[in-house]
Amino acid sequence: MTAKTAADSVRPAAEPADEAIRVVDLHKSFGNLEVLKGVSLTASKGDVVTLIGGSGSGKSTCLRCINFLENPTSGRIVIGGEEIAIRADGTPASRKQIERIRSRLGMVFQAFNLWTHRTLLENVTEVPIHVLGVPKDEAHDRAMALLERVGLAGKADTYPSFLSGGQQQRAAIARALAIDPSVMLFDEPTSALDPELVGEVLSVIRDLAAEGRTMLLVTHEMKFAREVSNHVIYLSEGRIEEEGPPEQVFGTPQSDRLKQFLKSVA
Repeated sequence: MTAKTAADSVRPAAEPADEAIRVVDLHKSFGNLEVLKGVSLTASKGDVVTLIGGSGSGKSTCLRCINFLENPTSGRIVIGGEEIAIRADGTPASRKQIERIRSRLGMVFQAFNLWTHRTLLENVTEVPIHVLGVPKDEAHDRAMALLERVGLAGKADTYPSFLSGGQQQRAAIARALAIDPSVMLFDEPTSALDPELVGEVLSVIRDLAAEGRTMLLVTHEMKFAREVSNHVIYLSEGRIEEEGPPEQVFGTPQSDRLKQFLKSVA
């Protein structure tokens, strides 16, 4: 696995059969504000790539562009060897392709985004049944197995409002896993949680990393990032300031900006 600056983006990053995600020279502007200024990265199957950086550095925007929750201004995005067709204005050329690509990407948000009018079981089975066409019994069995996996088997018939934030986020992870994604995207999954609930969510993510799940993770939990990642990217003002193995990024940072950032979050 490698991640690259825009200048290196012409080099092949991984063998095609092993490549899970490739992003090349990604730009994103909101009006006159340029949030991403040429971000390039590659993740191979089984990699855990973590994006760190201060507020406004572009971490979450990068993830949202990969999943086309935000349309990039320019750049290339390749998922599992399939490049997403993008028009000159950054909008996707084919909605069908985007729907197909999204079926390979499991997204976990900061604010859970569970359907509050549905039970946990219904939250986890909704997309497999109604979008992917999975038979109801099969979706039900898989959902129960996933809820058990995240420690919520006894809450299958409970509505989200009756759960703690940690339980809701674990349910959101189960829902993301229900489509059997090739890549999991985590956008600061613990930022909305009370401190005492953070550990239970990180434990689930740690287990996913241990089983070889490919993940792109945005987090402010530096100790956790160091433990689970095999590559860390530090974003500053929309650019990759520094990157490398966690022991290098956290242990021997080279950039003055990264050194200052690590001191600020210590």
